Amino acid sequence: MRRYRLPVDPPSFDRITIDGDLFHHVVDVCRQDVGSKFELLDGQGRAHLVEVTAIGKRSAETTRLETRTLPALPKPHLILALSVPRFPVLESVLEKAVELGVAEIRLFFSEYSFVRGLDKISDNRFERWQKIILSSTQQSGRADLMKLVKPIPLSEMLATFNPSAGDQGLLAYEGETPRQVREVVRRFDPGTPGNWWCFVGSEGGFSVQEAKAFESQGLHAASLGEQVLRVETACITLLSVLKYEAGHFGR
Repeated sequence: MRRYRLPVDPPSFDRITIDGDLFHHVVDVCRQDVGSKFELLDGQGRAHLVEVTAIGKRSAETTRLETRTLPALPKPHLILALSVPRFPVLESVLEKAVELGVAEIRLFFSEYSFVRGLDKISDNRFERWQKIILSSTQQSGRADLMKLVKPIPLSEMLATFNPSAGDQGLLAYEGETPRQVREVVRRFDPGTPGNWWCFVGSEGGFSVQEAKAFESQGLHAASLGEQVLRVETACITLLSVLKYEAGHFGR
């Protein structure tokens, strides 16, 4: 069933008007017509099943048939800290991260980042990324919008990782490391109040100096095996492992 996210909270009564950009998307792009049924996500953890009853030039009227509560993101929340990769790669990661239930993606600049300054990323680019997040949210039926944080230097990003508040994390590392992902993740405690972080580099990974900076913050480097993985593959792999160890699957 199709799902769309409402730009504002729905009224308390059982008729919901669709207008603006959402009207264009629902009627002009998706070709929904009178009698069509779909769900509207309200951003408050609910999905409203509605039926289109009338379509005008700039708006459509729907009748609410039923409402269901969407599951909230389970804890611990997952945070993907990602060195800015090539933009098409990032767009793929955004889509998959929404589906995997990532709470936030926090971008940062490191030695091998595709770009190393905010001036290299236009406002239009950020708007496009937000639209990708919205589209994936609608497709997956997720209750909330994943947060995308604009990139900051790696040193500042590491300062936001807070073990004293219960944060736990690791980084994918292609260099020498005696630890496998399984060994590192199984040391995590799902009962702590903090978030679970995974740090992934852009194409080229992390330098030796950066790996040492991670270690100084209590973040252990973990190997993903002998094969070199693409950025998007590494992200999906790590996030899936974290979800499994946190007990998020099957809840």
